[in-house]
Amino acid sequence: MILGRTERGTPPVEPVTLKILVAGGFGVGKTTLVGAVSEIKPLRTEEVLTEAGRPVDDTTGVEGKHTTTVAMDFGRITLREDLVLYLFGTPGQDRFWFLWDELASGALGAVVLADTRRLEDCFAAVDYFERRSIPFVIGVNCFDTAAHYPAETVRQALDLDPDVPVVLCDARRRESVKDVLVAVVRHAMAYTAEHRHSVTT
Repeated sequence: MILGRTERGTPPVEPVTLKILVAGGFGVGKTTLVGAVSEIKPLRTEEVLTEAGRPVDDTTGVEGKHTTTVAMDFGRITLREDLVLYLFGTPGQDRFWFLWDELASGALGAVVLADTRRLEDCFAAVDYFERRSIPFVIGVNCFDTAAHYPAETVRQALDLDPDVPVVLCDARRRESVKDVLVAVVRHAMAYTAEHRHSVTT
């Protein structure tokens, strides 16, 4: 092999790397989603919930959850030879939201995970990305114990713009998560192209 070239004589591909955020309420499945799809062992910053945090950590609906992300989750997935996604899972509790601005810097787009049993928990994330003009998709994590609703019903409940994709998913399944990430990339590219066109016209 010649230095800097593959065995077939073609130049090596330098992949494009894109940053995607995974946001949503406490216990919605952000850490699970990153872990399900990451091709490397995910970096996690989880800590055990304590009695001291009980007054500020609302575990209603997720009583079985005993840990929480206190900084971020990090994972990586190669969608194509020339396209690699870096995934950053944001902390879900209010007291860690000061980290969001740092995590959002340079992000192409975001996934806002939603749980139909606690849909209001994702309002803050939706508002955050709308105010900062960061393109996002809604990933409805279809928990086994939750009622399942059509994507359009969720869209209406969240009062989303018509162009925001809503994708039903299972955060435990790699292929399901990949579908959500592909939707984010496509939506972000379309959003960026439309924004550039509106600026130049």
